[in-house]
Amino acid sequence: MFSKIRMSGSASVYFHIPFCSRKCPYCHFYVLPDEERFKTQLLSALALEWKTQSPLLASKELISVYFGGGTPFLFGPAAIQTIIDWIKPPSSCEITLEANPENVTLELMQAYREAGINRVSIGVQSLDDTSLDTLKRTHNAEAALRAIEQTKKAGIDNISIDLMYDLPSQTFASWESTLSRLEELPITHLSLYNLTFEPHTVFFKHRKKLVPTVPSPTLSLRMLQTAVERLEALGLKRYEISAFAKPGFASKHNSGYWTARPFLGFGPSAFSYWEGKRFQNAANLSAYAKALAEGRSPVDFSEALAYPDNIHELLAVRLRLLEGVDLTQFPQLPANTHTILRTLAAQGWLELTPSHAKLSQEGLLFYDSVAAAII
Repeated sequence: MFSKIRMSGSASVYFHIPFCSRKCPYCHFYVLPDEERFKTQLLSALALEWKTQSPLLASKELISVYFGGGTPFLFGPAAIQTIIDWIKPPSSCEITLEANPENVTLELMQAYREAGINRVSIGVQSLDDTSLDTLKRTHNAEAALRAIEQTKKAGIDNISIDLMYDLPSQTFASWESTLSRLEELPITHLSLYNLTFEPHTVFFKHRKKLVPTVPSPTLSLRMLQTAVERLEALGLKRYEISAFAKPGFASKHNSGYWTARPFLGFGPSAFSYWEGKRFQNAANLSAYAKALAEGRSPVDFSEALAYPDNIHELLAVRLRLLEGVDLTQFPQLPANTHTILRTLAAQGWLELTPSHAKLSQEGLLFYDSVAAAII
């Protein structure tokens, strides 16, 4: 599965750290209980996978390292520092750690900074206690605010938070309450998501009861438009459909996903994109660790899209960026693709010139339809 060919250029790495104190009812990611036996098993397996895969990065400029999950904050500073020591990232590398507010202390965050973390993404989700209760989060709004302040106090200046809307029983007043509390926060980045009912989640199981309680399409649009206005007024410029950042703080790691930068994923269920192939490790810690211990690949899914599907997918993903797409970078676009783009422009969803395409304001609201038409 893993090619021995070394490529020039840039790359990123992702580590899936699946531990959680409790799985949220809307979460569809692979997670495990926060137990030491699993942590020991994972770190040993990651060491084997890193030894196998790291030669592929030898000629690459490493742009970003991302510890996601799960709640990688629960892995502990010593384990994270061990991994960073394997990587030996350059000083310019963005190194992100995901955290939940209820786990953050000043001392632990200082330890993570000393381990090499220079960016933290905090799963705030809401600053309204009623909405947090709906999501079954184990923190309240004050804990979220305190976690952000302690992260800043620990010396980490690049702080991102997640917010969600379209929640069951959510009101516009509660959403405004969350937005109004952002003004004084020392955040540099914000990811904004509307709740979706993903298969294999508790919310999906109870969707017949929950779906009728989510905001109407009209209210949802009002929530989104209000959020965009408020965030940009705070200097958080929208640079991707769901991402806002202060100048110089756009996520290097996520930007790689949208521009097809190669990346290697480590850990159970982690995805990789390398040499035009997408592949995923087994979403089971035991199976993942056993494969590596036996000298086998832990990958249990792979695909390589053929032309023109690969080009169409890349074009659709790049359109997520508000700056749009330089079509001269896609010299092999088939004639029917240009026809599709013109049709989307005629619908008012794209702003199109012979050399450039970008989502219109209306197109930002219908991105899924735009992507489906292209792919």
